[in-house]
Amino acid sequence: MTWLRKRGRRTVGLVAAAVATGTVLTLTAGGPEGSGVSPSGDREATYKRVLRDPHPRPADVIRAAGAPSGVAHADNGSMLLMYDLRNVEDDEGPAATAWRIVDRDGRTVAERAEHTDMEAARVRFKGARGGFVRVPGEGTGRPYGLDVRGKRHKVVTSGTSVGSRAGDVLLAERETNVYRPATRTVAPLAGVPDRAVHLAVDEQGTAWNLVEPLTDEPHRVVWQRDGRTLGSKVVPKPYGAGDVAARGGSAVLSLTRIENGGEDGGEDVRVRGLLITSDGGEHWRKIFGGGIPWKELATDPEWLDLEVLADGRVLVGEEGGRHWLATDRTNTTFRRLRTPVKFRSFAVDGKTLYGIADATTPSYDLVKGEGLWISGDGGRTWRRHK
Repeated sequence: MTWLRKRGRRTVGLVAAAVATGTVLTLTAGGPEGSGVSPSGDREATYKRVLRDPHPRPADVIRAAGAPSGVAHADNGSMLLMYDLRNVEDDEGPAATAWRIVDRDGRTVAERAEHTDMEAARVRFKGARGGFVRVPGEGTGRPYGLDVRGKRHKVVTSGTSVGSRAGDVLLAERETNVYRPATRTVAPLAGVPDRAVHLAVDEQGTAWNLVEPLTDEPHRVVWQRDGRTLGSKVVPKPYGAGDVAARGGSAVLSLTRIENGGEDGGEDVRVRGLLITSDGGEHWRKIFGGGIPWKELATDPEWLDLEVLADGRVLVGEEGGRHWLATDRTNTTFRRLRTPVKFRSFAVDGKTLYGIADATTPSYDLVKGEGLWISGDGGRTWRRHK
């Protein structure tokens, strides 16, 4: 039986294409300055009014939210921004969601908002060929698709397993279901090994499965395509593996170790390096330095940002903290990224970097630089999406 561990990490699913809007910022050592917006009676009143509205307007939800919760990118350059408006003062009560599709020139082509409640799952979409697919969640019903003009179409859910192929979209890391745009079908992947705890599917349709055995045997990564196993690599002792990511011919695992010194005086699992292949699994190498201060990383492995750009460069970082990007696709040396503001979440699509600045909990306040930021040059300059 295939088993995927439920993860507590971010779910914003940032996958977006650069939009030619916003102001380009060339960063200096200190970064640009900005100021937050203090709460006011007017903003609080507007926020509450939108939450209570049984038929909210998309523009009102978007304005009140202040920043998207996630972004999805279609193959034609269109971008879908997701917004969640949550009750500030209680974990119960009304809520609102909205999405907006913009074309590659930044023009709005479709949008929609819904009144909901705090117990409902947050709205999530992923980009695919020809449009977007709604990620199913508790209480959200069956998945459905949107084309780049916002027209909704049916998605068939199948119980028959399929071998992974190019263009397949993994819907959630804790599941084995993929969306296949050619047939508008959601189906489980075939051949996923028992005790697979994390999964990544790259643009070639290769499924990289991180396997955690029940015994003292080491972790291993198994890669497959169209249901056939292509290779397997054992994680070197004394390390375990925390996550896997793949793109552009590269695949990377985070190497973990059990260490003393936890908050309660016990043991913690910490990330202390990477295991990387840059040639589709033919050769692997360990990275325990490369410019990343591994000993300083206190991030739980479940909350580590681990991404691969379309050119095979690896990005690694702390959730809501520092990030490092490989200087080339050999992934031997890394440089720390400078950002214009503190990002709550961070991800890549293609060779473009994305960060969302937002409060960590619902608030009437706007944090400094709140919104979506985009960099097309490896984090050297950033522009804020309007």
